[in-house]
Amino acid sequence: MHALVYTQPNEVQLQILPDPVLEQGEVILKIDAVGICGSDMHAYHGHDPRRLPGLVLGHEFCGTILESASVQYRKGTRVTGNPLITCGVCDFCVQGRNNLCSNRSMVGMTRPGAFAEMMSIPASSLIEMPQDMSAIHAAVTEPAATALHAINLSMRALVRPIPECRVLILGGGAIGMLSALLLKHYGCTDITVAEINPLRREQLEKHAGVKTYSPKETTPSEAAFDYVMDAVGSKLTRVVALACVKAGGVVMHVGLQDWASEIDMRRLTLAEITLLGTYTYTTADLRATVQLIYKGVFGNLDWLDVRSLSDGAAAFRDLDKGVASSAKLILCP
Repeated sequence: MHALVYTQPNEVQLQILPDPVLEQGEVILKIDAVGICGSDMHAYHGHDPRRLPGLVLGHEFCGTILESASVQYRKGTRVTGNPLITCGVCDFCVQGRNNLCSNRSMVGMTRPGAFAEMMSIPASSLIEMPQDMSAIHAAVTEPAATALHAINLSMRALVRPIPECRVLILGGGAIGMLSALLLKHYGCTDITVAEINPLRREQLEKHAGVKTYSPKETTPSEAAFDYVMDAVGSKLTRVVALACVKAGGVVMHVGLQDWASEIDMRRLTLAEITLLGTYTYTTADLRATVQLIYKGVFGNLDWLDVRSLSDGAAAFRDLDKGVASSAKLILCP
């Protein structure tokens, strides 16, 4: 099979690899569509010690079952899936919070991912989807579920309902775009997105109907927003998030560009700011997100940039250079 392999920092190559072998309890998928995630770009730049050269990346996928060693799924069924491989028996799994599984592994990190014509995955990780659903749309389930999980978690901490909140999103990539679209669905009318890339700012204004600004040119007002989502997770954006949130407000930290930084704990304490972290989504979030996408809650998704897997290396280069206008690139083998 053909697969896009991470070979060294700033390089992926299309290679021919052996087809995956069917294991007990697993299925072999023909990959129909797969998205390039920010974490794939993090690995591409050589900044993720968990993802080493020689690995097939990719975990935002939709596929068709070619072979099945599970009585639950049969050949020909179209599915998306949870890239987190969870144990199902730890405290977090039995609580329904399997995104925090103590024994988790992950497609595209600890095992070959979906930037390939085929991929193996445990049947327990599959997510049912309408069989007439667009493969391109289904491949957006994973990042959209990340947005859903983060926003739903945030709403538990907000003092007032989310439609009343003035919102700032730092980062206009896929999570920023999808979060803005979901917040609009939830009734938010005052949403601002900070994004460096002018092409993405145009896309956000056009497709999400939000206000945007360039952090290189504009400094947002301090203590002006009820809810701030940091979809970048850099040292700088963490400082900005805490500076911009109102007293008693909520900061949701989603991105993980930098692993550590100092934050203003004095302001956090004196202003009674709630700082939340979030990691991916639960299986329940993924199932809910499939239905929301299918029903059009996230719009028609015509802002997606769809390319062939054979053009994958160029897609990574375009994202690296900031010349891709879309917040999400989808590859189709």
